[in-house]
Amino acid sequence: MSDEPLTYAGAGVSLDAADAVVERIRAAVTSTHGREVVGGHGGFAGLFAPSVGDPLLSAACDGAGTKVLLGHAARRYAGLGIDTVAMSVNDVVTSGGRPAFFLDHITCGRIDPGIVAELVEGVAEGCRRAGCVLLGGETAEHPGMMEPEDFDIAGFCVGVCERRELVSGGRIADGDTIIGLPSSGLHSNGFSLVRRLLERAGVGLDDTPPELGGATVADAVLEPTAIYARAVAELTRTVDVRGMAHITGGGIPGNLARQFPAGLGAEVDTVSWERGPVFGWLASLGVEDDEMWRVFNMGLGFACVVVPESTDVALKAVARGGTPGFVAGRVVQGEGVTLR
Repeated sequence: MSDEPLTYAGAGVSLDAADAVVERIRAAVTSTHGREVVGGHGGFAGLFAPSVGDPLLSAACDGAGTKVLLGHAARRYAGLGIDTVAMSVNDVVTSGGRPAFFLDHITCGRIDPGIVAELVEGVAEGCRRAGCVLLGGETAEHPGMMEPEDFDIAGFCVGVCERRELVSGGRIADGDTIIGLPSSGLHSNGFSLVRRLLERAGVGLDDTPPELGGATVADAVLEPTAIYARAVAELTRTVDVRGMAHITGGGIPGNLARQFPAGLGAEVDTVSWERGPVFGWLASLGVEDDEMWRVFNMGLGFACVVVPESTDVALKAVARGGTPGFVAGRVVQGEGVTLR
């Protein structure tokens, strides 16, 4: 047994590396700040001053899931930061809340300042796309609990809206129109299946299958998750929105009707939008059609319910918000979601 004094670095935690990360990410974090942020970067807690009269707060947390493993293998980290923001922000806006601030949490076996900085720079980019503040976060080394090269990322979003702006789904009615917003690809769901498919087929991330039109596998499967906050904000400012759904794990059948009142379901016209080639290519590697629709978003990333008379105005609104939409289906009597 050695009598040599122990240090935190010797136990696997580098305070110098942590300090280097804080300095490197300062500009990315403060680039998301506005007048609503009280104080500055680097304190123990972030302070945010909402400017609403009768506020409701909505909150969500999520991460990039096992997409992290493929992102790490491809050395693409910024997109994982965007994914982490998107998965929480897209949940928050389903209530009518406007994303106010975001907190990230990165755990790793050993801090690699370059990787952590790129992750946080991606988080900051996601916050800029969502129009919210990156208010703070945490980076922690967990030696002995994680291998030195391992890491994970998660995040937490808080949104705010006036009570009168709340979208609860309670007013959804038979015959209402479902407006769809396209996904940017797989988003951040189903990656345990994706990784298994790639392994079984012997496909590498740098491969360029002809079905992907010249894109590499990494390009196709690691495309960052779309953020719908600006399109939804424009929509809710323009028309009466009765319900919204973020299409995540469980696909369209598992998510679309979650806000519907009892006795109502949906008919979805699956030929009303164009699916990216990644979905057909993954299916060709050995996934049945029903399972594809149950696991992945299949090109429909977000859905909004409006009265039929507002359909055209709603489509123009989401387009002004930067995301052209389409009529994906309608609300019907019954239960569940029928894909046609």
